[in-house]
Amino acid sequence: MFESIELLLQKSGSYLENFGFQSFEIDEDNNNRSEYHLLELESQLLESESLLIESITKYCTKIKFFELLEFNNQNIYSAFNLIVNTEQNLNYLSIDLSYNYGTCDDELSSIIVLRNLGQILPFKLEYLNLSLSIDTFDLTDFEIFLKNSQNTFIKKLLFYNIIEGTREKMGQDGMINYIKKYIMKEERVRYLAFQNNPDNGELFYLEDEVKEFKSHNITIQKYNDLYISFFNMIKND
Repeated sequence: MFESIELLLQKSGSYLENFGFQSFEIDEDNNNRSEYHLLELESQLLESESLLIESITKYCTKIKFFELLEFNNQNIYSAFNLIVNTEQNLNYLSIDLSYNYGTCDDELSSIIVLRNLGQILPFKLEYLNLSLSIDTFDLTDFEIFLKNSQNTFIKKLLFYNIIEGTREKMGQDGMINYIKKYIMKEERVRYLAFQNNPDNGELFYLEDEVKEFKSHNITIQKYNDLYISFFNMIKND
């Protein structure tokens, strides 16, 4: 099957501009499979995912929109290579853990993204969405991303922290302060959405903060209003 997909990418990859990728899932409720067979299948799927992303990177060099859903610690590095390889055309990027939250090591995967993504972004992006599990008790990795991405102008920037908790527990104010320091004062974003877990509100509803960002030519919007899904991108393309 992989050979057929690779052949298809060889023939048509140069025409593909919108790409969405989601990690394969294993039906662990299947009682006919032993734990050993499940682990073996998981290993095979991880290898197939990495090979597939490598083929996409090799043959699809004109990608403008890339959405990565439910990635794991193995294939994220292959996705980084894809971002570097398509930086001349890449304009929309979404990295999202929220679709299947809690089924993998979300916090470690998020740390890997925050530590490695900023320095490989193109100099200009129309859209960047990061839906991650961010440790709000230690915002070192969040600050690393903001520092490393300072050379990138992002028209629409979205942050969604999928960890549950109150505003204080979530460390929302600390995250906003870092955003002010590295994004607002540099005026390197035009539209911004920042949301913690849905029950805890978002930056859009903090009137004083919205006014402060507005004074730096940054418009705060609701996360869902600014969010662009892969399917909407295809429909409107």
